[in-house]
Amino acid sequence: MTDFGDLRDFVALPAVTSLRLSPDGSWLAATVQAPGSDPKKKTGSIWRVETGQVPPTRLTRSTDGESGPEFLPDGSLLFISKRPEPAAAKQDGEVGGDQPALWLLPAGGGEASRIAAPPGGATRVAIARQAGSFVLTAPAFPGTIGADADAGRRKARREAGVAAILHEAGPVRYWDHDLGPDCLRLLAGSATSAAGLPVDRSELRDLTPDPGRALDEQSFDLSPDGSVAVAGWSVPLSSGEMRTEIAVVDVATAHCRTLLSAPDVDFEDPRISPDGRQVAAIRSEHDSYQRPGDVSLVVAALDDREPTAGRDLLAGFDRRPLEAAWAPDSGSVYFTADDNGRRPVFKVNVETREVTRITTDDAAYESLCPAPDGQALYALRSAISEPPAPVRIDLTGPAAEPARLPSPAGRVDVPGRVEEVAATAADGAVIRAWLVLPDGVGPQSPAPLLLWVHGGPVMSWNAWSWRWNPWLMAARGYAVLLPDPALSTGYGQEFIARGHCDWGDKPYSDVMATTDVAVARPDIDASRTAMMGGSFGGYMANWIAGHTDRFAAIVSHAGLWALDQMFGTTDDPHFWRRIFGDPATQPARYLDNSPNLHADSIKTPMLIIHGDKDYRVPVGEALRMYTDLTSRGAVAKFLYFPDENHWILKPGHIRVWYETVFAFLAEHVLGEEWQRPELL
Repeated sequence: MTDFGDLRDFVALPAVTSLRLSPDGSWLAATVQAPGSDPKKKTGSIWRVETGQVPPTRLTRSTDGESGPEFLPDGSLLFISKRPEPAAAKQDGEVGGDQPALWLLPAGGGEASRIAAPPGGATRVAIARQAGSFVLTAPAFPGTIGADADAGRRKARREAGVAAILHEAGPVRYWDHDLGPDCLRLLAGSATSAAGLPVDRSELRDLTPDPGRALDEQSFDLSPDGSVAVAGWSVPLSSGEMRTEIAVVDVATAHCRTLLSAPDVDFEDPRISPDGRQVAAIRSEHDSYQRPGDVSLVVAALDDREPTAGRDLLAGFDRRPLEAAWAPDSGSVYFTADDNGRRPVFKVNVETREVTRITTDDAAYESLCPAPDGQALYALRSAISEPPAPVRIDLTGPAAEPARLPSPAGRVDVPGRVEEVAATAADGAVIRAWLVLPDGVGPQSPAPLLLWVHGGPVMSWNAWSWRWNPWLMAARGYAVLLPDPALSTGYGQEFIARGHCDWGDKPYSDVMATTDVAVARPDIDASRTAMMGGSFGGYMANWIAGHTDRFAAIVSHAGLWALDQMFGTTDDPHFWRRIFGDPATQPARYLDNSPNLHADSIKTPMLIIHGDKDYRVPVGEALRMYTDLTSRGAVAKFLYFPDENHWILKPGHIRVWYETVFAFLAEHVLGEEWQRPELL
């Protein structure tokens, strides 16, 4: 039971974020995020979830938390944590100590021990499912060889007070953090020694000395026998852009070769088949000035010696794969894809390329874990009205309702219900949406309406959201409309193309059309409406404000305001310039779609919200917007978070974010007196 009326209860809710299945298929390691001993931040812990109906048990507990669990063949568990090692276990002169390290939790229980502590910290780990060896990524400084040299460089910079970063190619930031001055490397190690004890930290071997920025934000996998690793590999282009290939690294020799590569294409999230012969990867075409790029799933033979574009498994399948996992027989690949406001699980046969839908309910699936006997698939299941929870999907017969497993997070009761609505656009496209309705709403007591536009923009409202949660609004009496306008996924490539590079056209008219349908209902009060959105939804908030006064209030979080400014300062400017062109030589799309050019028309009261560490939509957008509005005498407030990023993640900040939104809407939509949040 959760009281959505109390924000302190809401931010304290635990959230299951990932699953990993044990080698024998008997239990799942679930990562859970929740406020810890320090209530000012959330930390991760690892829980044991049985595949039967047994209550889950907590396996790890520390101030700094744990993440990234991966199973060794014997059932022991590796994970990443900054937890301190007991003083008695420390070695003289060891490096690291205040950075995330790799830890091992024995299969039979007992205390975890630290087995790898690179000076720059461990970031991710992958396991050889048969051999028990592993590879991990860890940052190291250019030109350094070995942990001691890297630790020495860190110490010298620290003592000299140097934090500067020299960039020579590629991006300089990503979402909320700087890239550099060190760069990720791929390191190999063995989880056990000949005596069966944890390995010494010095045994890590560098497989990718000085890779530059090639491994930044990339995923990787290790073959079952531990002989080769595959990894996403970013390649800088002469234009200053990047594209991503799939590289194969021989663990014994550190020889690196390219497996998947094509012009204007990114290959990402490589997965090696259980038989060790094939690699599956997500292939994403770059967007262009003319059209949006398509996304598919490809496979290639691991022993291919010449770079290939891969064999497309989803030719003719008009949905975008999001996550893939091999079936245990290596003959099929399970994957998820947005589809009409849901995110089902599909299976594609590698030989015939026949696609079969596995799940048929109104839910969204992630963290796919195929059982080793091929009889079941474990996953996290969520919906607009249900947070993620582990389930078992039976694969032996016709599609059935997934069996719910006991969750470390428990269940919540939402204060209302959700319905599906649709509108028809002027071009005949059907625009569907979810409508969240609060308890007690009806023709005799119609609810005020809040239009909430999703971010992305290439995404869909189809899953539970902790950050953008409509049930907090429903608990205060609002109906919440969650539309999927042009650019949304789950409706085919042409639906995305409807809004390509013309954001102020069909995406705007689509959300207006769904709003018209919603306010025509007898249980909606058309005289009391508001609008809000974050990221691309924030862009739409800013655009809507300059093109209609139908809403009583608008909330814009991390919204784009001046496109020529934003596309030059964001963390990935080349991505946007492919779509909108160079503002100096191709200004048309900027002039047609930039909200700041309509500032004079804005009459609706606006709440602007932004985090200073947001590098995807830099804070300059909010600063300029606030100045533009207040200098014109518009009603505007600016909620600023100096230490938050594109999302607002700290428990205390989540509270004041919602408290400010509640108060702003209550003033302008409900006619109540403005109440400044107590902590502000």
